[in-house]
Amino acid sequence: MDAQQVQTLVQEALPDCEIQVQNDGNHYLVVAVGERFSGMSPVKKQQLVYGALNEPLTDGRIHALTIRAYTPEQWAQRQN
Repeated sequence: MDAQQVQTLVQEALPDCEIQVQNDGNHYLVVAVGERFSGMSPVKKQQLVYGALNEPLTDGRIHALTIRAYTPEQWAQRQN
């Protein structure tokens, strides 16, 4: 599975978010930015992204996954 395929799966599940994906083999980093994460705990944010990738995680196409989920405000602060 390539980064674009992972991005597509997450984008379909979270259409109101900006999604970026990087990979190294079958290890992936997903960055999701969207208002929907406002007021959510870090665990709840991760659960949304994991839900989009359940099948490739279960069948082993994705071996390791790191998720970073932010509101637009949190993302802007990280960019400074």
